[in-house]
Parts: sequence; structure tokens; C-alpha cells
Amino acid sequence: MKEKATLMDDKAIVRAITRISHEIIEKNKGIEDVVLVGIKTRGVPIANRISKKIEIIEGKPVNTGEVDITLYRDDLKTVDVDPVVNGSNIDFDINDKIVVLVDDVLYTGRTVRAALDAIMDVGRPKSIQLAVLVDRGHRELPVRADYVGKNVPTSKSEIISVKLMETDEEDSVTIRE
Repeated sequence: MKEKATLMDDKAIVRAITRISHEIIEKNKGIEDVVLVGIKTRGVPIANRISKKIEIIEGKPVNTGEVDITLYRDDLKTVDVDPVVNGSNIDFDINDKIVVLVDDVLYTGRTVRAALDAIMDVGRPKSIQLAVLVDRGHRELPVRADYVGKNVPTSKSEIISVKLMETDEEDSVTIRE
């Protein structure tokens, strides 16, 4: 696969996370009942970045956790006979909270569906919202993000590659074909 274009550089990612952070605060009229849950792998550092930005804006921290959706995938048998489970880490109460699920790319909606199942096994939130860095379309399930860093219409043959400093030692979003 060859790189077709750079969609976001490090500065664009910072701007998108800043915008998403402001939108979360605005939509929820503050952060009183808001918690963030990053979907492993790259949703976790994005959730942590949003959390830090919200703390700077609001002056108080937001509980932030992570969810591993491996065992909730509907294609588990076709992906791997022995899946590697890294575990979820939500060490706070999500009951009656506004849970903002955070992921890097929204594509078919299947990852989000799995994350919803995982969240519901932990507790009963007041509501669940979705924040993604990139929405590339091609939904197979009725899922829509509440907060989007960048909408990128793609063909099914293209791949969106998100690289983050925490996992890949650089910040970029590229499209490959």
C-alpha cells in the first residue's frame, strides 16, 4: 500500500482535539457527569489528550478509562483463534454518567457496537456519546459520531492510517491505497 495523502499533521490533530474538547463541554453544559473511555488501542491516547485539554479549559479533571473490545467483536472467530485480550481499565463508576467513547477512526460501526456492549457490562450510563478523530463513512450499522475531528470520504479500498506519538512516535493521519 502506498501513501496517497497526508490528511492531518501534528498541528491539525491538536486543533481537532481542542475543538472536540470544547464541543464536549458545550454539549454537556460542563463536565459534571462526563467521563471519557478510550477504545484500545489508539482511542486511549486520544481520550487522554481530550481529558488533559478539558482539564486545562475547565480547571478540573475528567475521569478517563479504557476499554478492550476484543472479546466483544462479532468477527472474533474469523480474526483470531486465540485473541489477545489486553483488558479494560475503568476504575470509576459509570452509572448515571455521560460516557464519551473515544476512537481514532469510525468506519463500519462494528468497533463502536462492540464497545457499547463492553460499556454496558460495566454499568448503566445516563447516555453514551461518541468522539472520533476521523469519520471515513461506509457504515454497516446505524452509528453516528457526536464529535468528529475530520470527515474524510473514502473508497472501501482506501485505508486511513492514524499514528500517534504515544503508540507510533509521530502524530499524523494519512490515507493509503
